[in-house]
Amino acid sequence: MTHSVPSTATLLPNVVRPHLTLPARAWLDQALTEAAQGVTPVTELHLAEAGRRCGPPHADTARILILQAAHPTPADLTRLYHRGTADERRAVLQALPHLVPGPEALPLVEDALRTNDTRLLTAALGPYAARHLSAHLWRHAILKCLFTGVPVGGVAQLAARAHGDAELARMLADFAAERIAAGRPVPEDLHHVLALTDPEAAPPPPAPDGGGPHGKES
Repeated sequence: MTHSVPSTATLLPNVVRPHLTLPARAWLDQALTEAAQGVTPVTELHLAEAGRRCGPPHADTARILILQAAHPTPADLTRLYHRGTADERRAVLQALPHLVPGPEALPLVEDALRTNDTRLLTAALGPYAARHLSAHLWRHAILKCLFTGVPVGGVAQLAARAHGDAELARMLADFAAERIAAGRPVPEDLHHVLALTDPEAAPPPPAPDGGGPHGKES
C-alpha cells in the first residue's frame, strides 16, 4: 500500500508560500517527498542547501518542514545538530517542540546555551526549553541573555517561569549590583524580568498548550 505525501500547499504556512518562487516551491516539494523516507544523506543535503534554494528569509521554515517530514529520532537530531552549521543547528532547536515530546533532546539546548551565538541562544530558549529546562539552567540562561544583549521578549513562557522565583530575583539583583559597581549600565530587560519575579503580581495565564513550566524548584 502506498502512502501519499502531503502537498506543499498543505505543509507550507500560508504566510510563507506566496513569497517562494516557483523553483523554490518545486524544490521544497521534492525535498519534503524525499524527507518522508526518513533521515538520509539526501535529507542532510536538503537541510544544508535550504538557504540557497528558498532564500535566507525562508530557510528556517523550510528546514523545520523538512525535519518534520523526516520524523527524526532524538539520536538523528543530535547527529544533525552537531554536524550542521549554525543555521542548521538553529533550525533543529526551533523544531524540537514539534518533534520531541520529552526531555531527551535537552543536551542540544544545553549546548546552545553554552555558546555566545545570540541567534542560537534565542532559538534554544523556545517552547522546548520552557517545558523541560531545569530551573537552575533556565535562570542562568536568562542572565546570559542579559549579558549578551539577547532580548528576553523572545524567551518562551518567560512570565510563567519567572513568576514568584525568589532565586532568580536574587541573581538579578546581584547582577545589577555588579554592573553598577563596575560603572556599567543595567540592561533595561533586567528590570522587566525582575518585575515578573514579584510573587504579589498577577500570575500569568496558562501556556497555550496547557502545560505549565517545569523545574521551578530551587
